[in-house]
Amino acid sequence: MKNCILAVVLVSIAWCCAIADDAPSGRWSEQRANEWFAKQPWLVGCNYIPSSAINQLEMWQVETFDLKTIDRELGWAESLGFTSIRVFLHHLPWEQDSLGFLQRIEQFLAVADKHKIGVMLVVFDAVWDPNPKPGKQHAPRPHVHNSGWVQSPGADVLSDPVKLDALKPYVQGVVGEFKDDRRVQVWDLFNEPDNPNTNSYGKQELPNKAEAARQLLEKTFAWAREVRPSQPLTSGIWRDFGGFRESPPIFQSMLTNSDVISFHNYSRVENVKQEVEAIKQKFNRPVICTEYMARPLGSTFDPVLGYLKSQRIGAYCWGFVDGKSQTIYPWETWANTYTAKPETWFHDIFHHDGTPYSSKEVEYIRRTTGQSL
Repeated sequence: MKNCILAVVLVSIAWCCAIADDAPSGRWSEQRANEWFAKQPWLVGCNYIPSSAINQLEMWQVETFDLKTIDRELGWAESLGFTSIRVFLHHLPWEQDSLGFLQRIEQFLAVADKHKIGVMLVVFDAVWDPNPKPGKQHAPRPHVHNSGWVQSPGADVLSDPVKLDALKPYVQGVVGEFKDDRRVQVWDLFNEPDNPNTNSYGKQELPNKAEAARQLLEKTFAWAREVRPSQPLTSGIWRDFGGFRESPPIFQSMLTNSDVISFHNYSRVENVKQEVEAIKQKFNRPVICTEYMARPLGSTFDPVLGYLKSQRIGAYCWGFVDGKSQTIYPWETWANTYTAKPETWFHDIFHHDGTPYSSKEVEYIRRTTGQSL
């Protein structure tokens, strides 16, 4: 989850728009995408995992599914005026007990709806540990950012075409179950699919990860479209492609398959503005920023959130409550040792007891969402 580089984005977007404009089978038309977006509230919220969970497995496995904490924390999200949250699923709970997994998703959606919050569900994720294991998860490594977050699928599955195809029932089972559910606002099919995790698990990653991930990405779009969801599909631009006149095929796939355009940007507002303007010049589709907000990098609510609202760009900050994910610590804690909490939090809004990291910041969020009016 690294800072987007504007020049890279500009070149890549230009390249993608130069390719044939034929839409993949089943992709929403621009008109349908924009009509859908016009009916939505401003999609504003956070990437959410309960403070009691170190990763997606601990969030969703039956032994550690913590609906009480979820209910309490989504009450805090409601108090900020959030209308949506982005939430990561995982294929292993489906493989353990598909019916139970669907029931827990239903319970989660019911609690979110109680707090007037919709949900963007993320189906796959290529960030952090490439060796996920079901069952009891390890304790957090002290003072390390996202020390227990796991990929879905892991490297063992991503490296095997037969195992990749075996993921189809998971995709179609979950998307098919909630394809007409008003509480699910968007399907984000694959988070940062070619992320090499260089500073953390890079040595454990597949040497051909980008190509293997592209294959899964394209399969997942096709599988999801087969069940005809009423919600849009997306997978977001996220990283520096190194000047990339060659423009990797996975980048093409992400943009040309998405019904709505999504992106990540952990930069200052000036960079966000330039990226948004470049995207809007090339795509006549709704735009959603599915990750932003890293205080030490200058990506702060004030003024980034206000700018995104002014452009009616969906806005999901990373993190919410200081908990077992430990994302108040910066990415660099994988390389540099920390022995105490940082004075300036990297992500997150609330302490574990619900008090805000910054009262001034929380008031700004509420003013921007209209919650303090």
